[in-house]
Amino acid sequence: MRDRPPRRSDRRPGSGERSRLSGRGEERRHRAEPPERSGEKTSRIAGLPAVAALFVHAPERVERLYFTEEMKAEAGDYCVVLARSHRQYRLVGAGELERIAGTPMHGGIVALARPQRVEPFDAEAAIGWAEAGEDLLVLDGVGNPHNLGAILRTAAFFGMRRVLLSDHRGQAGPSDAATRVARGGMEAVRLYRADRLPIALKRLGRTHHVVGTALEGAITLDELIGRRAGAGAVRPVTLVLGNEEEGLARATLAACETVVTIPGEGEVQSLNVAASAAILIHALCGRSTRVG
Repeated sequence: MRDRPPRRSDRRPGSGERSRLSGRGEERRHRAEPPERSGEKTSRIAGLPAVAALFVHAPERVERLYFTEEMKAEAGDYCVVLARSHRQYRLVGAGELERIAGTPMHGGIVALARPQRVEPFDAEAAIGWAEAGEDLLVLDGVGNPHNLGAILRTAAFFGMRRVLLSDHRGQAGPSDAATRVARGGMEAVRLYRADRLPIALKRLGRTHHVVGTALEGAITLDELIGRRAGAGAVRPVTLVLGNEEEGLARATLAACETVVTIPGEGEVQSLNVAASAAILIHALCGRSTRVG
């Protein structure tokens, strides 16, 4: 499917806003301040899908907006939002935007924003999630920020609203790279952090079907789907994915009710964790998978 940013109005800046875009911002192009000089910790949200999602879900986090001439029309509505609260936006050249973004893969538009908050996990709150039929994705040591971004993009695509990150020493968190790869998915989910993950999973097991993943010693995905259908399963799923190299720790696997594998038929031994996440989320999570 072609990526599309969240829908918004076709409103464009008024004459005063156009003046800013084509005049004053252009004159100060060479003085655009990169994030490292701002004196504040900021996230660099690059690309239209990610910036659009940020303005949909958390416009209050945006501190500054930079964009090239080619993206001026797309940035118009966002400039109006920022102007109302006296926050900065500037039209800059491609080279300057690359410096601000820290990457040439900026898509012509970059927002500097306060970092997304990772909330502490509350097992009692998870009871309400289960009652609402919400599945939960758990990442235990997924260390590559590009994998994290791809997984969050998949979760957002399938409507998963909550992702739990463990205290694994290698677990990646929100970052510029993860946000860029997520293409809006980072802003569409709520992130939580759990200390002592096996204990958290045991608590989740009271309300969710906790499913871990492994390369061997597990039932196949088809078997699990069949078992859930045969049992008339209605409990939402907590899907647990592990580190790219090591998988899930033994203690984490022991806390899972079921351990599943995706069997392959080719010569490659395993899937990238982001690819596995897409297959498993599609097969096990979401209201379309509910039985009974």
